[in-house]
Amino acid sequence: MEAAIVFMFLFTVIFGIFYLFFTTRNKERLALIEKGVDAKIFMSGERKKSTLTGRVIILNLALLLMGIGFGVFVALLLTTYTRLDENAIYPAMIFLMAGVGLFAGFKLTKQLDKE
Repeated sequence: MEAAIVFMFLFTVIFGIFYLFFTTRNKERLALIEKGVDAKIFMSGERKKSTLTGRVIILNLALLLMGIGFGVFVALLLTTYTRLDENAIYPAMIFLMAGVGLFAGFKLTKQLDKE
């Protein structure tokens, strides 16, 4: 029962984000068209921009997941070979390594933008 509520909430949040994005974009485009701007500006660079956005999302997601996995691995090593509290070290290492992964993704994204 509780899992169903969580998934319904997650679906609602994701739906709301996409709805807000597309309705805002539509309103902006309609306002530009009403002012007499040519509609071709919406298509210029669309393909290059979308492939770059896809690469950035995949890169950041991959580095985030690798950071989480590495954080679990480091936490396992620390709890095995030290007397650190298991309840504290697992979340700490997961968040630390996930942050390192996202930071690395940010740096690599800046390099991708230069190309």
